[in-house]
Order: sequence, then structure tokens, then C-alpha cells
Amino acid sequence: MTDSNLPALSLNHDFVNWFRDSSPYIHAHRNRTFVVSFGGEAVYDSGFAHHVHDFALLNSLGIRLVLVHGIRPQIDTCLRKQNITPRFHKNLRVTDELALQCVKEAAGLVRVEIEALLSMGLANSPMAGAKIRVVSGNFVIAKPIGVIDGVDYGHTGEVRRIDSQAIHQQLDMNSVVLISPVGYSPSGEAFNLSAEKVATEIAIALKAEKLLLLTEQSINHPESGDKIQQMTTVETQQFIDRFPGIEQSISLPLQAAIHGCQSGVERVHLVNRHQDGGLLLELFSRDGTGTLISSTPYEELRQATLNDIGGILELIIPLEEQGILVKRSREKLEMEIGDYIIIERDGLIIGCTALHSIENELAGMIACLAVHPDYRGSARAGRLLEHLQRKAKMLGMQQIFALTTQTSHWFLERGFAPTAVETLPEQLKSFYNPQRNSKILCKSI
Repeated sequence: MTDSNLPALSLNHDFVNWFRDSSPYIHAHRNRTFVVSFGGEAVYDSGFAHHVHDFALLNSLGIRLVLVHGIRPQIDTCLRKQNITPRFHKNLRVTDELALQCVKEAAGLVRVEIEALLSMGLANSPMAGAKIRVVSGNFVIAKPIGVIDGVDYGHTGEVRRIDSQAIHQQLDMNSVVLISPVGYSPSGEAFNLSAEKVATEIAIALKAEKLLLLTEQSINHPESGDKIQQMTTVETQQFIDRFPGIEQSISLPLQAAIHGCQSGVERVHLVNRHQDGGLLLELFSRDGTGTLISSTPYEELRQATLNDIGGILELIIPLEEQGILVKRSREKLEMEIGDYIIIERDGLIIGCTALHSIENELAGMIACLAVHPDYRGSARAGRLLEHLQRKAKMLGMQQIFALTTQTSHWFLERGFAPTAVETLPEQLKSFYNPQRNSKILCKSI
């Protein structure tokens, strides 16, 4: 083997590792219902074909897929061709008879264009052999918004009901359901709707596992500029209230996410449509690439249970093999599981530690402090330690001890002080292994 083979081998290794890491998500997503919403701007974009390829891939992996497209820029283009200025009030389009004709024209053109792209099957292309069946229909029943502040919105409407049974029937036949932001009334009228709201109501009605909103930009913190990876619905509302001046391209998807989660959708993902492959990265990698909104925390620090033992062992065995942690058996873990706390992220245990009480002493010992390699340097170890310190104080402990071979400075930086074997409580002295020559640190609570 020559050195020239090494880059190719490295790329192959990266691909194999990615494929293996994504396999739990492939299994988890199969036969699940996902609703994906994207604006008319995305359809205009020259890179829209990449999104279509990703939709085809999701369908091929057994995901029940509903696509909801927007048409706002297409409507505006149609109106301008007729020298008509688009009318809005409170960020909602006023849809008169002329505008309604543009709505119908735009919805038809965009729907046909998406259907054509999903029908591709050229050899040597991502769509080769896809054979996707696309179904559209009158699945959305709507009603007029009416008159607000004296302004008659005309044919601008809101969702009244979703024909979820009809959509499920199509999904059961492995069809991709494509829905335009147009609703129909029992009296035969058509109404112009918000694509985001249509997608949200469909996700709620179908009891979808995920609602994915392809946004025009990433959700970044207005002050720090850092991308926001996850928020609960409560945190999302606080964010909107704190920054009332944020752009609609951010606030509207966030409001849709709140409504979706509060109405039963498990998770809502906001993904920047400009990132090639962003949808796949969000769905098939643990940390994703967008912003996840959920009713409950995506990452949770909690008391460990017997069901967590397999995950704890998977985390600590590599560290035991390196001599960083003392080896412990499954039986010992089972006996002491009540002492353990963990950090769980999307089903993976990424951190753990334990606080063992010392008999006849107002003291405790920190044990098995470990964080997954992918999540080190992100303050999670400190979070675990802080939790243990609060727990020790609550239990009336006055001192906590830590024995470590490689992380003594980390403990020193957090208020621990070095001490000698002779100062240890008798129970700890009996456990101390001179061959490991662990550093002994102590902290008063």
C-alpha cells in the first residue's frame, strides 16, 4: 500500500463511520410521517433540485412524506406582470379576485414543476430508479379570514379542517403527498393560505412525528450571532418576546413550531434551505444542522435507571480500557444505579457520574465522571459536577472526595484541593489502590 492510497482510505473510513452512525436514525424514521414545508423562494432557486433529490431519498427510506410548498414570490411576479401592486395588511396578503387568479396560476405552475422534478428517473442521477408517485388533492378545507381593522381580506383564508384520512390513505400506498397553500370551502370557493400554517395544521392532524420547516436563514441569536441548536416551546416564546424586532423569516417559523409542539407534534425542525443537504444532516446525525423545537428538552440531565446500564457501559468501557476509570462490572452498576445521574441526548447517554455516600461519615465520593468524546469541551462535565454538589449538600454531606489519575487540574480549577491518603475516611482508604497512584482531591461543601 502506497501513501497515495491514504486519502481515499480516509474518505472511505469517514463514509463508513457516517453510514454506521446514521443507521439508528434510518431505522427510527422508517414508516414515520414527516411534513416538510418550503417557501416559493426555494422553488425559484437553481439549487432546488438538490432538495428534490433529498425528498426522493427520504421516500426511498420508507418515510411517509407530505410536502407543502409556498407561492408568495410567484404570486407577486404574476401580479407585477399585470402592473398590479401586491397588497398586504399586518403581513397578510389581501387576495381580491385578480390576486386569486394569480394564486391559482402560481399554485398550478409550482405544483407541476415539483411533480416533474419528482418524476425524474435518469440513469447516473440521484433520481435513478426512484419511481415516486406524487399525489395532490383537495385535502385542506378553508374559510375566509374576513374583515380585520376594516380591511376585507377577500380570498385570504385560514385552515378550517384537514382531511387527514384521505392523506393517510395516500401515504399508506407509498405516495408522496404534495400540497399547495390553497384551501377549499364546501361552497366551492378557493382561498389563499399561509404555507407554514397549512404545514403545521397538517402535521397536527396527521399526528406527524416531525414537522420540518425549510427557512430562508438559520436561527441565530441576535446578540451573539451563534446558531441556536435547540429550544423548548417555553424558551422559544421567551426568545420571541425578548426580540420583538426579529425578521418574519425567523419569527413566523418559530411561532409555527410553538403551535405545532403544543398541539401534539413531537419535534419541529427549522433548517436553512441554503445549506446543501441540510435536511439530511438534520435527520440523520445526532447534532443536526438546524434548530430543534420541542415541548420537552432534547437533552436531559436525570437520575439513571436500570434501563440505562447498557448506555453507561458503552460510555465508560473505552475509558476503563485506557485506565482513566476504574473497571466496574454490570452487577456493581446494577447495585449502585441509584447513585448515578446521566445526561441523555436524543436517546444516547453522553455523560454520567455517581455520588457514593461514605458510611458513618458526612462525606461522599465522586465516581465514574465521564463525557462522550464528541461532547467534551462543552461544559457538560461541569454541569454533572454542579448537580452532584447540590445533591451532596441536600444529603447533608460536608465533604466530597474525588480520585483521579488524569484530570486533577480540572478538579483543582473547580475548588477542590489536593489531600493525602491518610486524610481519607477509613472506607475510602480500604478502596484506594496504590498501583493506580490516583491523585486525591477534596472539597468542603
